[in-house]
Amino acid sequence: MLIHGNNLEQKENHRFKYRDAKSKQYLLEIRERYNQWNQDNTNLHGPVVEVSEQDPQIIAQRVELLNEYKDFIDQQHYAETFDSRSNLHSSVLEEFMYYLFRDLVLSISDTALIGKSHTFKDVFFRAHSYIDMLRNPNVMVEKKDHDFAIGVQVDATFICSGAEFLQ
Repeated sequence: MLIHGNNLEQKENHRFKYRDAKSKQYLLEIRERYNQWNQDNTNLHGPVVEVSEQDPQIIAQRVELLNEYKDFIDQQHYAETFDSRSNLHSSVLEEFMYYLFRDLVLSISDTALIGKSHTFKDVFFRAHSYIDMLRNPNVMVEKKDHDFAIGVQVDATFICSGAEFLQ
């Protein structure tokens, strides 16, 4: 879930926006710095589920890498070219959260979902009648967008108690 890297790629490949020479140059500069930030975070391993004496140092290194990169892209000339609507600056934090928790989550489960996600918000049932509800509960799941989440995929089957009497 390299959300910031994807954000950069969208800007680099946009057909209309950021096509002027200044924007292209800034994107090249940011891309170079981003690639190094990404590589440095990828090279770090941890924390994982087993607590280690190195965990605080690894976290401190990740925070230091974030601060250096964020200070770089927060320079005025970049901020003026890529405003808040471009999500360039906010997507850095989303990707940082991924780096921070990636190894921990994957040390618990290799099927975990981590990063930007649509997650469960609510469930309700809709049917034309009570009998229809028993036969087919018609489950409606409401989802919510999150910039960062740690979760699992859940598969469920709903069978109404009492449906067996309608057979």
